[in-house]
Amino acid sequence: MAEAWTVEQVAAVAPSPRAVAAAEPLAVTARWSALGVDDRALWGRCRGSGAEPYDTMVDHVEAAWRCTCPSRKLPCKHAVALLLLWLRGGVPDGAAPAAVASWVEQRDRRSKPAPGAGGGAGDDAGATSDPASDGRDEAADADEPAPPDRDELDRSRDERIARMLEGLTELDRWLDDRMRTGLADPALARYDTWDALAARLVDARAGALANRVRRLAGLVGSSPDWHSDVLVELGMLHLLARAGRHLPELPGPLADAVAVSSGWQVKRADVLGGVPDTDEWFVAGRSDVREDRIEVRRLWLYGTTTKRWAMLLSFAAYQQVLDDSFTVGTVVHADLHRYPGGALRALAGERYADPLPFVEPVASSLGEACDQIGVAVAAEPWLERFPATVRATPTVLDGRWVLVDDTGTLPLIGPKRSLATLLAASAGSAATVTVEWTPWGLQPLTVHLDDRAIDIGPRADPSFVGAT
Repeated sequence: MAEAWTVEQVAAVAPSPRAVAAAEPLAVTARWSALGVDDRALWGRCRGSGAEPYDTMVDHVEAAWRCTCPSRKLPCKHAVALLLLWLRGGVPDGAAPAAVASWVEQRDRRSKPAPGAGGGAGDDAGATSDPASDGRDEAADADEPAPPDRDELDRSRDERIARMLEGLTELDRWLDDRMRTGLADPALARYDTWDALAARLVDARAGALANRVRRLAGLVGSSPDWHSDVLVELGMLHLLARAGRHLPELPGPLADAVAVSSGWQVKRADVLGGVPDTDEWFVAGRSDVREDRIEVRRLWLYGTTTKRWAMLLSFAAYQQVLDDSFTVGTVVHADLHRYPGGALRALAGERYADPLPFVEPVASSLGEACDQIGVAVAAEPWLERFPATVRATPTVLDGRWVLVDDTGTLPLIGPKRSLATLLAASAGSAATVTVEWTPWGLQPLTVHLDDRAIDIGPRADPSFVGAT
């Protein structure tokens, strides 16, 4: 059998150092089955988030790879992980399966010159080819799916980036115009002023920014202090627009966070193809909002082992129902696949057991919660929501609902029904509450009692068909 590669060789063929880091958790025998290596190829089946494992093959002589995962990176993390596992002695010798042998044979066949091509003095002029054999070869080649055109994919990505950059440049120019005309401009009171900008951002593939612009339109004239609220939001739009125009210069995680916050769409298959975050997830709270004609549900999950938060999003349009597969107050042993960057958003993957009954979560003080929220906002100043589970007393102070404990006081917002339920459930004493931080105050989501969890999170319009 051939000698295994070195770590340096694996790092040289990987698309980036981050790809090697992403492959490390997969380079363990527990994640693989049907492993093998011969003098030409490596092969194995890697268990991922899908129903079926990914079939991975590596030609370690000609440095080629093939995998059934949806990743566009070549080699993908599964191929890199297979090489790492091999160099560590984790791949046994064996005879190549038919699929691997066929792949290697087809590669060799394509690499040879066609019969009669480049005929030189040493060529056998009397040699003829077997028509039947040629027909079989062509059929085999035709059956193999054509690899994606990398140049076409790169062009498509570059065009998309160029379109988004044009949209961000136009947004910044529009913001400059707003600052010159001032917030007293009557045009700000017209929804078309904001909707036209949002439509251009949608065309530029910056849908997340378009949603912020449409929400911003609703702040105009909504309160006596609306000028300051609008000014803060315009500043956030300016920050994202400038950051988005300098993506190549930003550190990797920050660049990912800016891209996602601007509206860069990440394919679901690419997220599910990532390394899962496996834990026993406590379903701490639920929050529903209505944006235009779409209902959005946020589920906040807390990893009991990793001590990390995650957010699951679901959407419901007309005659659709929001995801109700996670029950507030239960614990679910499952895989979550996180989106790029530092965002909390994730997709649910495989579940390993039925949900466990209610357990009381670990709560922090208001001061500790402020520290956690401050770190998150410092990393992403455009952040609009962040979860926390605190132990505090709900009360009214100076005519406003607040949560109070020995470390301080924070304002509460939300429907009066939710606040009244919070007060009744706590009986005016300290209670464990999961809240959702916003720039305007804390939105209570769940009251955790000794024997149950009471879901008091906001719901969208009850008359809407998707409401649950």
